[in-house]
Amino acid sequence: MDGFPATMDAWEDGRITRAHVLLITDLGGPLPPDARAAFEEIALPRCEDEVAGRLRGELGIVAERLHPRSLTERHAEAREDRCVTTFPLRDGLSGLNIIGPTVLIEAVYDRVTTQGGEVIDARAAAQARVRGRAAAGASDVSPVSPTQDDILASDSRSLDHIRADLLLDMLLTAQPGADPTRTDDGPGTLGAIRAKVQVVVPALTLLGADQHPADLVGRAPIDAETARTLAGATPEPWTRVLTHPVSGAVLATDTRFAEAPLRNFLQARDRHCRFPGCRVPAIRCETDHTLDHAQGGKTCVDNSAELCQRHHSMKQFTAWQVRQLGDGLLEWTSPLGHSYIDQPPAPTVHFVPDLDDPGAREQSARLRSPPRHGRASPIRHRSEHSSIPSGVARGPERTATPPRSPPARRTDRATRYAPFRLRRMSAPRRSVRPWTSC
Repeated sequence: MDGFPATMDAWEDGRITRAHVLLITDLGGPLPPDARAAFEEIALPRCEDEVAGRLRGELGIVAERLHPRSLTERHAEAREDRCVTTFPLRDGLSGLNIIGPTVLIEAVYDRVTTQGGEVIDARAAAQARVRGRAAAGASDVSPVSPTQDDILASDSRSLDHIRADLLLDMLLTAQPGADPTRTDDGPGTLGAIRAKVQVVVPALTLLGADQHPADLVGRAPIDAETARTLAGATPEPWTRVLTHPVSGAVLATDTRFAEAPLRNFLQARDRHCRFPGCRVPAIRCETDHTLDHAQGGKTCVDNSAELCQRHHSMKQFTAWQVRQLGDGLLEWTSPLGHSYIDQPPAPTVHFVPDLDDPGAREQSARLRSPPRHGRASPIRHRSEHSSIPSGVARGPERTATPPRSPPARRTDRATRYAPFRLRRMSAPRRSVRPWTSC
């Protein structure tokens, strides 16, 4: 724990947990000693307001920006350590350990997870057909020669079992796309990726003007060169995320092809499941109506959020309740009556005005000043140019209301502000109840 005195003081005072201490020392350990104090100054206020599991991606970006060497340089050296190793386990099992670029490892995991889900869906359909035939008294089922449905319905493997079986099957039977003996014009390693990953890249990094790290959403930073390679190879349209120039809050998204503008907006705003403590990326979540559509809930930004399948079902079929407080804030109420506030995460990659420019300085001062009525919200107080993309239902107009009063025991914290000085940038802290990570 040497080199992080402020972290140890905060732990002793009970302001952060052991998980926060391990997170700060893990991410700040590679930093030079003279940069660790600046990292603690940014990380500690965020740790007091959020669980450790949700902060790894955000603080990872901060640590990368404070490092004197770019992630691109260090990634080029670290690639020399990629390897595949095995280790024996008990009862005839062994483990396979693969060390490689983050984007490739995450893509492999996403692909086998998606394939495993398809196998489970096919098994459920086969079981339904077998039960239907049994209820109808079908006599064409032979115990000696079971049908394809009988074979599928008898599968009792879990998702973890299916993932392992699929991965081993493909490794043993599939031909690699990066085979140097191939003579055709097949794709290379990155070009062969068919998994779905969400990458947030600064515009200047995408153009090659700098080497700032990109964010593989929900996981870890990736180097700029890999992000540019993926950007050039993807057949899908890129989505531009418009953020508040001071706080970094998501205002809107747009894309040339607006097949799903609302989902694009929610994925950019929420970035992961909105149940407190859950870190399932938004690209693998479901868009949920906070007030059910069957009960009159509208399909609009103010009545939608991204929830993973587990917590979507929990909201639907258990005593947990949730309501929207505006500006993306969700209030969850447990079956015991306890309330938990979940706020959308601030983007780890966004842009701030250059305050050396007099025009930008004047615009920043105007954006920082609160409006005369209602809450200071970059989403609530829109100009005549809509910040929500075309095709997204806005929901009913709301009148300005006073801000919610925080609990008495948290009043002192609700009025403080956390310094976040990457480039003269500050963001207000919100109070949330502590919650264990899912």
